[in-house]
Amino acid sequence: MTQILDAGSADLRSAPTPSGPKAGPLRALLRALTRSKTGFAGLVVFVLFVLVAVVGPLLTPDVLPTDASNAYAPPSGTHLLGTDGEGRDIALLMVNGGRPVIVVGLLATMIATTIAVVLGAAAAYVGGWVDSAIVAAADIVLTVPQIVLLAVLAVFYDLDDPLMLGLIIGLFSWPWLLRSVRAQVYSLKEREYVEAARLLDLGSVRVIGREILPNMASFILMNFVIGMTNAIYALVGLYFLGLAPQSGQNWGLMLNLAWTQGAIFFSDSIFYVLAPVLAICILQLSLVTMTRSFEEILNPRLRDS
Repeated sequence: MTQILDAGSADLRSAPTPSGPKAGPLRALLRALTRSKTGFAGLVVFVLFVLVAVVGPLLTPDVLPTDASNAYAPPSGTHLLGTDGEGRDIALLMVNGGRPVIVVGLLATMIATTIAVVLGAAAAYVGGWVDSAIVAAADIVLTVPQIVLLAVLAVFYDLDDPLMLGLIIGLFSWPWLLRSVRAQVYSLKEREYVEAARLLDLGSVRVIGREILPNMASFILMNFVIGMTNAIYALVGLYFLGLAPQSGQNWGLMLNLAWTQGAIFFSDSIFYVLAPVLAICILQLSLVTMTRSFEEILNPRLRDS
């Protein structure tokens, strides 16, 4: 019997102990992001777009040299994507034109999402005259045609500043998300854990911020991405239609010049026309696909599956 106990204790002493270091938070985050290969690929592409938009203009001249004799030149070692109608390098135009698009998209969506989440949650949680007033304000904003308003503002104000454009687009893009947030909060505020928090008299701000909104994180993220894509399309549409000042460098202005200068009718200018279109499509696709990774992090059901 003694020999058996001694052998058993020896086996326990020789057994490996799980004393290895635990995965750090960054490693755990990376593992969660890479669970969806498509989502991680979209995140990488979006980060590359942001890096090019931030760093690229610092490495290129503010005013690109023109050479009319080299208009619509095909791609070469000197000009990777060829040249436009003024002989400017298309690749450099693409690098310099990405920053306004991304800045306006992010700023407009942050403003619209903040307004929609705050007002939508307050309307559903408080109810009464507060709900009626907020819904009425949203209905009024919804009736204002955004393109027409921006065209009128462009007559009286200088809208060549991307920050001003992002502010204006964001201030008129929140009603759609507000309605969705309001409906979600109406549903969540009847849950047992919310009722328990209200009985404990934790305060409306804390109940909304700590109990309701965290359970809507994935929903808000998806709508944030949709809002950013809409803001980018709105910006590009303004420049394409000529409603924004035709100055500076951005992808929408490239499309406007391609249309007004007749570049779309020349086969030699195909890279000038397709470059901004493909860039916008790839940027939007990266935004949509990268939400798959973030949704698995924010959604407990997907995270634990």
